[in-house]
Amino acid sequence: MKQESLSTHAHDGHDHKHSHEHGHVHETAIAPTAGSACGTGCCAPFSISEPAKSHDHDDHEGHDHGVLPGWPRIYAALAAALAAEACHWFGGDGANALLQYLGMALAVLGISLSGLGVYKAGIKDLLRFKLGIHALMAVAVTGAFIIGQWPEAAMVMALYAAAERIEDQAMDKARMAIRKLLQLAPETADVLQPDGSTQRMAVSEVPLGAVLRVTPGARVPLDGQVTEGESSVNQAPITGESALAHKGPGDELYAGSINQDGELHLRVTAPASDSLIARIVHAVEQAQSSKAPTQRFVDRFAEVYTPIVLVLAIALALLAPWVMDWSWHQAAYQALALLVIACPCALVLSTPVTVVSALTSAAKRGILIKGGSALESARQLKAIALDKTGTLTTGSPKLVDWKTWGAASDADMATRAYALASRSDHPVSRAIAQGLEESVGKDFIEAQQLQALPGRGVQAQINGELWTLANLRWVSEQGWDSTELKAALAEQEQQGRTVTLLANSQGVQALFAVADPLRPQASEAVAQLLALGVKPVVLSGDNTATVRTVAAEAGITDARGNMLPEDKLKTLSEMQRNIGPTAMTGDGINDAPALAQADIGFAMGGMHATDMAMETADVVLMNDDLRRIPDVVDLSQRAHSVLWQNIGLALGIKIAFFILALSGNASMWLAVLADMGVSLLVVANGLRLRHWKKES
Repeated sequence: MKQESLSTHAHDGHDHKHSHEHGHVHETAIAPTAGSACGTGCCAPFSISEPAKSHDHDDHEGHDHGVLPGWPRIYAALAAALAAEACHWFGGDGANALLQYLGMALAVLGISLSGLGVYKAGIKDLLRFKLGIHALMAVAVTGAFIIGQWPEAAMVMALYAAAERIEDQAMDKARMAIRKLLQLAPETADVLQPDGSTQRMAVSEVPLGAVLRVTPGARVPLDGQVTEGESSVNQAPITGESALAHKGPGDELYAGSINQDGELHLRVTAPASDSLIARIVHAVEQAQSSKAPTQRFVDRFAEVYTPIVLVLAIALALLAPWVMDWSWHQAAYQALALLVIACPCALVLSTPVTVVSALTSAAKRGILIKGGSALESARQLKAIALDKTGTLTTGSPKLVDWKTWGAASDADMATRAYALASRSDHPVSRAIAQGLEESVGKDFIEAQQLQALPGRGVQAQINGELWTLANLRWVSEQGWDSTELKAALAEQEQQGRTVTLLANSQGVQALFAVADPLRPQASEAVAQLLALGVKPVVLSGDNTATVRTVAAEAGITDARGNMLPEDKLKTLSEMQRNIGPTAMTGDGINDAPALAQADIGFAMGGMHATDMAMETADVVLMNDDLRRIPDVVDLSQRAHSVLWQNIGLALGIKIAFFILALSGNASMWLAVLADMGVSLLVVANGLRLRHWKKES
């Protein structure tokens, strides 16, 4: 399933509306989501949302801190429980009634200090037939008192409260990792006034189109476009790109990036609620709400696990005296201990904390993964299709050669080609327009009735005559691909150049050769993909000779050119059938169908990316670094390994404790330590992914 879209472009002067409302980015808070399979929400996943409202525990939303005491009361409860244990030890079996009553009073005090809220919540859950940890704790404590194990009842409740508080602090580390993304952009901005002075304003109040001053060393407060000045900018906090980016007039700036050595003026193009960092945070929120396949499995398993264990505990209490020759007291005690371990907190916690840590770690490195499904599926990839222009190459081609083809004059052909190319967003068209701009000068002609020819080029009326700027495919369809023309194109293509042809109703009138350099990290990325067992294939609408030349330079042996969008779809389907799970990487509108068809779609999120490609893709590479693709595969493998480590640990401890209970060797306080201890272990293990770094 494709996830919430993410647009990374600053919208120049437009108030681009999204279906979601962020509010001011600094007002966003981390709040728990709806309750988990435990029934209480004690193990619920967490997400980013609007400022959290206080929840009554009756709603079972999130981890309700209201039912747990603070550390001073927990310390006092532990002391009371230890004193109750001492009284029980020295009082013997009724040998000293005073110590017995004192111990019971201390036990009640310990339970009141640490677990009164838990006990009340548990009773309410039982009345609603909800089997959560609070309900199980209430039953266990009540049962322990009934059978005379009041010191253990106090110790169980005190240990539970302490473990829950420690668990909360561990989970907060994951929440804080996300919250740090929200703290990158400053809360105020220096807005230039008509008289040249500046006024400091809250970023939420800065209007679109306002011009801001960003001094050296300052963080950029809002997304915008540089209007004056030049400087190096550190975009690593946003895109994960380690190299400094040179910024000058016309370049985009992202809120949260750091200006290095020169003063910059920028015109605001997006409000604080729609900045790139705000959209990243929202996308991470959406990704968290999309459960990974393993998490969905665990949740379904947990729904049936707790009732089964409850039935087993009841069966142990009722049948052990008859089948195993236990006393009723021993059977009840072992059954109560089994109840304490019954809640699948550790099991349910094992997945969301791992997934959230992985998603957050990826986001900090310029990789936006739009859901747990994409995170888990990446490890299964067997092949990946890559577009050429703007993906394998930089997407910033240059016009390196052009000439007329026929009797037309150079000036006329340059003017007509410019009229068509300047109206197209395709990288090759932009390169032609930039290369011809100076020679055209004031002789600009307006193109009328422009229309795109998908996979071929553009067409328009110029001075009442139909002109087309297209590739060889379109020319061949018109029957104009002469032997001489093909030879001229082959000569250019052997040099890795893309040739575009200008034609009117009489035939080809000029040809334009554009070269697009390979991305500097492309060869390394391809080598890493091959090492991971992922086969790279280039699928491009460009001519086959150019595609193969560029692919060979990157180390890719399978390269296919002259492909229309429908050809890419067909090829992707064949790769999925013959090779296995296949990804697609692209950046253009024509790549969107293939991105949707692929098992995982990777979109280039840099300066040439289109909104449609990024909306369709499952993963957005914010800094256009192809090495992030093998990084995603590696992170997916790590996350999968950690997920199953956690699941195995959680289930293994519970199975071991179940065996202890059946053998009569379990104890209630050990059950609490086992349950809460393994919860802390799986949280800590999942949090390791916050510091994930791909091994070279």
